[in-house]
Amino acid sequence: MSQTICPTSLKPTSTVTCYPTGGAAVAAHPVDEKLPALKMATSGLQHVAAMYAGVVAPPLIVGAAIGLSAADLTFLTGACLFTAGLATFLQTLGFWKIGARLPFVNGVTFAGVAPMTAIVVATEDKSDALPIIFGAVIVAGLLGFLAAPFFSKAIRFFPPVVTGSVITLIGVSLLPVAFGWAQGPDPRADDYGSTTYLTLAGTTLLIVLLLRRFTRGFVKQIAVLLGLIAGTLVAIPFGVTDFGPVADADVVGFPTPFHFGAPQFQLAAILSLCVVMVVSMTESTADMLALGEIVERPADERTIAAGLRADTLGSAISPLFNGFMCSAFAQNIGLVAMTRIRSRYVVATGGGFLVLMGLCPMAASLIAVVPRPVLGGAGVVLFGSVAASGIQTLVRAGLDKDNNVLIVAVSLAVGIVPITAPEFYHAFPETAKIVLDSGISTGCVTAVVLNLLFNHLGRGREAQDVTHPMEAGEEIAAAH
Repeated sequence: MSQTICPTSLKPTSTVTCYPTGGAAVAAHPVDEKLPALKMATSGLQHVAAMYAGVVAPPLIVGAAIGLSAADLTFLTGACLFTAGLATFLQTLGFWKIGARLPFVNGVTFAGVAPMTAIVVATEDKSDALPIIFGAVIVAGLLGFLAAPFFSKAIRFFPPVVTGSVITLIGVSLLPVAFGWAQGPDPRADDYGSTTYLTLAGTTLLIVLLLRRFTRGFVKQIAVLLGLIAGTLVAIPFGVTDFGPVADADVVGFPTPFHFGAPQFQLAAILSLCVVMVVSMTESTADMLALGEIVERPADERTIAAGLRADTLGSAISPLFNGFMCSAFAQNIGLVAMTRIRSRYVVATGGGFLVLMGLCPMAASLIAVVPRPVLGGAGVVLFGSVAASGIQTLVRAGLDKDNNVLIVAVSLAVGIVPITAPEFYHAFPETAKIVLDSGISTGCVTAVVLNLLFNHLGRGREAQDVTHPMEAGEEIAAAH
């Protein structure tokens, strides 16, 4: 009789399934585990709730700049949800050498909003703006796809001192987004930051914390989703919850290919979005390294190359269905870190919800009912969890060495500049500001360069402690 043997290197809290093969048993890593249907659905919906505002914001901003009608704006938003779902499928399920096969959510990158808006302003006939943007995204996506295997070779320059700095920056950079949501839906409104909005955010945060503290098992794992539902119900008497979008939405709709016209290819727009693609690939690399550490499957060069191919291919396909450039969503990394639900099939289920919402505007509008302050309260937990994961990585990075302390100190300082002083780079060209205004990108580049200077070149090589993220992952596994 064959004996079922599961590895003991996994944490006691890890849930694994053992499959007998040839008299022995192979344990499925939590990343590859398929959960029960109800748990899969609710956990996937929790991921959608965490990233929904980030997906719909870019099309709303760009669409408003163009002056789209309410119907076209709804169509554009649904198209971005639909293409985010397709890109998430590519990333989580994958095929051939495409997809990191990690619990990685993809959606519209916010890094492209400023250059796309600039393209709109520079386009005389606004009806040509979206076709020009779509053409530029297609070219940038295809070029990024070809560059992915070369870009991924930078993995050896990401030891724990670098990845820890970047992961911490991801969390810190996202926290202002949560604080903005907590203050209300419109920064220009008189009631922005009112006590009502802040109380709703605080109540939602308190509900999530209480659920995490006093519940167990499945309920504890979906505490964020339950907090969002409870916060939305609490907001109803305050008149903050708007059910209008549900009443006005169509039941069925499909993002007809090239709804806004065939793609147009203009060199200036292409160059602008190619820069955005480089920024997006840099951030995705950092996100994959962060997620790999959190789920205890460190991302190696092959994983990063496959993940970048999914990002870039998803971006190239997206304009066919009237969507924008796609990239990894860092906020969902916080959800994985907090819930410890590491299954990529959960995130793939979330991708399925995104596709359905793109095909059913009424379903999409249900998520839109959740007030921004409620999202903000939950976001404090999600984004703070990412920063905490970065700090955990830094603890293993050898901060007893002065060189590593300098790397962390300067990298965090440079990365926080766009958060604490948003106009710091106002005198730089718009193209340069695309990179400089991304604290994650500038902090990541700074950490890599300083690590090379202090730990690789000259005498620094002798003092180098860990040269590859995979080594750190092996040490972690051995410790367990």
